[in-house]
Amino acid sequence: MRYGTSVNAKEALIALNMLEHVGPVRLRQLLECFPDPPAILGASRDQLRRVPGIGEETAEALAGWEGRVDLAGELRRIRDYGCEILTGADEEYPPLLREIYDPPMVLYVQGRLTARDRNAVAVVGSRRTTPYGQETARRLAYQLAYVGVTVVSGGARGIDTAAHQGALTAKGRTVAVLGTGIDRVFPPENADLFRRVAAAGALVTQFPFHRVPDRQSFPIRNRIVAGMTLGTLVIEAGLNSGALITAGMAVDNGRQVFAVPGRIDSPQSKGCHDLIKRGAKLCESVEDVLSEFEYLFPASRQPASPAETRTLPAIELSEAESRVLACLGAEEADIDAVIQRSGLPASAVSVALFGLEMKRLVRQYPGKRYTRVA
Repeated sequence: MRYGTSVNAKEALIALNMLEHVGPVRLRQLLECFPDPPAILGASRDQLRRVPGIGEETAEALAGWEGRVDLAGELRRIRDYGCEILTGADEEYPPLLREIYDPPMVLYVQGRLTARDRNAVAVVGSRRTTPYGQETARRLAYQLAYVGVTVVSGGARGIDTAAHQGALTAKGRTVAVLGTGIDRVFPPENADLFRRVAAAGALVTQFPFHRVPDRQSFPIRNRIVAGMTLGTLVIEAGLNSGALITAGMAVDNGRQVFAVPGRIDSPQSKGCHDLIKRGAKLCESVEDVLSEFEYLFPASRQPASPAETRTLPAIELSEAESRVLACLGAEEADIDAVIQRSGLPASAVSVALFGLEMKRLVRQYPGKRYTRVA
């Protein structure tokens, strides 16, 4: 008996996922000839060669898997890091992800995926974005999270980061799908953001420990973003943006695609405008997204109008939001004045003002001037 036959199904899938020549499609071919993943690892070269679609190179990699992957080391890293491994057999594995052509064999999860994440929307866009794009991403992600939608993105610079920030500001759930191993932080400046995402939702990847990002890893990541969500919302994307790949994968999976329009002379808007021309739903507000999924979100959970907001119960504020709100009145004040009055750092004031806008307690005017809503 080979060592491979002594591992359980989840451990076998972890090992298979670490082999370069084996992916979800080949795994499906193999499982048509072998009863379970451990049996694949225990098969001989001759048995593997006889599987349709499995060539000599893949058969060689599978037969010699023990010399190619450090399964014991990976299992130790999983245990020491404290992450969870999900396979298609686990209830927590995203059900929509099971439906795509090539669902990941395993998912490394830091944090937790829950039943609430079945109502998820991807918010993606360019890494090189504008203030308009970042503000729009934060605003729409905040509103989605506020009504109970899980915001899924890729954790990258630009729109992805703004989307996660918006969902976190709303105290909602957000999931970052990584193009690296779970132990890698890319981009490095998002280390604190990733910690907050894991606490409020989950970090997810299909890649083993120590995998660094490359050109192949991001399209692989994008299919998970599109595959585990009901629809994909694109905010600012050039014609060569990876966000368009995600949108294309959403279409391939039969999911809805939304696109936010931008300036006609902005290169960052070209991709979104092209999506709209090709049938994506134009998105001007969160209602454009929620209207496609009305069966999930009753009217009572829709974002409140300004008039309705004034009759809502007391809204919970962070300490920074309370300090900033106390600095505002009926007369317009620019952001520099708010910083001076509150004694808070500029970054903290910006985040607090955004949160207060979303809670409809503050109104912004041109020139980044603010007043308190009566």
